[in-house]
Amino acid sequence: MMTFRPASSPYGRPTRVALFSGNYACTEDGANKTLNRVVEHLQTQAGMEVRIYSPTTPVPAFPYVGDLISVPSFRIPTRPDYRIAMGLPVSLQRDVRAFQPDIVHLSAPDLLGSAALGLARKMGVPVVSTLHTHFDTYLDYYGLGWLKPLLQSRLRAFYGSCDYVLAPNPVIAEQLRVEAPSARVRVWARGVDSALFHPGRRSAAWRALQGFPEDRPVVVFLGRAVMEKGLGVFVEAVRRLEQARGPVSVLVIGDGPALPWFKEQLPHAVFTGFITGETLATALASADIFLNPSSTETFGNVNLEAMACGLAMVCADAPNTRALVQNGRSGILCSAQDIGAYCNALETLLDAPSLRAAMGREALNVSASYQWSQILDQIVGVYREAVSMPRPERRSPYGLGQFDPAPRFREPAHAPLTATVAKPND
Repeated sequence: MMTFRPASSPYGRPTRVALFSGNYACTEDGANKTLNRVVEHLQTQAGMEVRIYSPTTPVPAFPYVGDLISVPSFRIPTRPDYRIAMGLPVSLQRDVRAFQPDIVHLSAPDLLGSAALGLARKMGVPVVSTLHTHFDTYLDYYGLGWLKPLLQSRLRAFYGSCDYVLAPNPVIAEQLRVEAPSARVRVWARGVDSALFHPGRRSAAWRALQGFPEDRPVVVFLGRAVMEKGLGVFVEAVRRLEQARGPVSVLVIGDGPALPWFKEQLPHAVFTGFITGETLATALASADIFLNPSSTETFGNVNLEAMACGLAMVCADAPNTRALVQNGRSGILCSAQDIGAYCNALETLLDAPSLRAAMGREALNVSASYQWSQILDQIVGVYREAVSMPRPERRSPYGLGQFDPAPRFREPAHAPLTATVAKPND
């Protein structure tokens, strides 16, 4: 593993990173697990000090990494598993100033991220933003499509005001270069734990325990049970397939607000609920075809985990899947809402064991290129570049001209941190 320290701090101490997250440990999803990996790597491999500012819950969704500071927030009425911070209170602004970050890392273009962006500009600290979610694509699933132009405009302004934006795939990176030309855009993918997810996890005993016939391929869904993950398309594709050819073995891994609806629509499917670690890896590797009709992902960590398990892929034809899945080689890409296309793809793979196996091998080969150690070292490299960036090149909030390069007073290195208690939100 390549390890290195970023450019030295102006005060001859370890580089400090202030990370602002929408739900760092509130919900165990791909974005939050990725951020936790980032923090662990920064602290253990790059020798940095990291402080995370995020909404919290009385009981974290999973064991998190780092020094987490609770930001006041409230539950989203229709999505109680997520919280929204209304901004960054003055007391926490003082905490950030006392911490004296050398880098401000924003993981979401929400009100907290916007407030942190403005504070970073006042402090003269470079801003790195990572793109994890296509927020504008969610609106159609909640009857708010009319807000999409306004949100897209705000997203362009937000990312255009950052010094660096890390996009998950080349298609989104190119789009950002057009829409936010002032930002330095880099491609930063995600990795997979190949020691955990691999074909050797496949278990005939596990399949038998779930009641799956030995000779019938299993179609699997993995992800949060929320409608924007394409649950409606998944259900309709399975139903049509069953009408045409009889019972289909279906495995659903995950939990979420729409799980009761999902179970009602697919009464014969096996639902594991939320599982992790080796249990998850065994369940995933024991399937045969990975069906992911979601078109709202920016990367799709679950796709990479399925590929590492050697599964043939059937996915929505979207920028994130085109970056991972080569149509006709490691899987089949379908038009996002074309139920017939998904049915045809599934039927082809169900009836062709040799093709299914060949696509699974190719998917496994592709996944080998996505090692977490190399992926995480890339973000450290961007930090090095950002820390050494001349002050006149740093952007002002929301693209309103160049950042004022005049020197500003910053507290001395020995300034004490504000006493902040990470009290979780109710």
